[in-house]
Amino acid sequence: MKADAINNIPHSPAWKNYLELCKPKVVALIVFTALVGMLLSVPGWIPFDTLIFGNLGIGLAASSAAALNHLLDRKADAEMGRTDHRPLPTGQLSTNNVIVFALTLGILSMAILIGFINLLTAALTFASLIGYALVYTLYLKYATPQNIVIGGAAGAAPPVLGWCAATGEIGDYALLLFLIIFVWTPPHFWALAVAKHEEYAKVKIPMLPVTHGLEFTRLHILLYTILLLPVSLLPYLLGMSGVVYLTGAVPLGLIFLYYAVLLKKKANPRIAMKTFGYSIVYLMLIFALLLVDHYV
Repeated sequence: MKADAINNIPHSPAWKNYLELCKPKVVALIVFTALVGMLLSVPGWIPFDTLIFGNLGIGLAASSAAALNHLLDRKADAEMGRTDHRPLPTGQLSTNNVIVFALTLGILSMAILIGFINLLTAALTFASLIGYALVYTLYLKYATPQNIVIGGAAGAAPPVLGWCAATGEIGDYALLLFLIIFVWTPPHFWALAVAKHEEYAKVKIPMLPVTHGLEFTRLHILLYTILLLPVSLLPYLLGMSGVVYLTGAVPLGLIFLYYAVLLKKKANPRIAMKTFGYSIVYLMLIFALLLVDHYV
């Protein structure tokens, strides 16, 4: 970002800059899916301390990973219109500020999970943090157009982490929740990449629409969305959930498919962003339905 553009950006209070480092909307979705995984792992309710400390530890780790992502992507962020307002590109926070903040959150998260939850949850959470903040951001993001597919494993981990926090083990149904998010991630993120492909090309990040073109990417968004529909029905088919979930999951999946088909027909950034926006709503409602079905 040019110096005069930076000077024209109003400075935010420090707490708002640190909050932005945490990517609160993303972390909120992560914690929500972790909470659902936690509650689905038992037939009734879970102890209050597990509920609080488990989600707090997972949320702090996700916030630490987000802050490290800001740090490592600061040069690319400064060149992209979607991200050039962030605290590091605008100079509102220094790299040292962000390093200390990210490490503090990471250490706190591990202390909470080890001290109040269990070692398995702490280990898996740490692996997810490293997977996203370092493996994905430093290597995969610039190494392959399949970056989001491979790196999606870290983003799909939260319900498994929640499950482990409550039970101390990785259950089969926890892996089913992981699979739903894993298959959901490519059409979700590629829709954004289609809308912002010029920005990714500008900073030489090999997202799929940059390396293989918009038509190829839109086709793969459609294919993954088609795959997501039967995958989203597995909780019902395998006995994890019942009719309440089924009656909601089917129309939600068909709406997602509608957006994917519409995007396949028209290379329109507005449609791509609508698809991206709906994908977030879709995941939230799918997991909410699992929770409602579990208790109803």
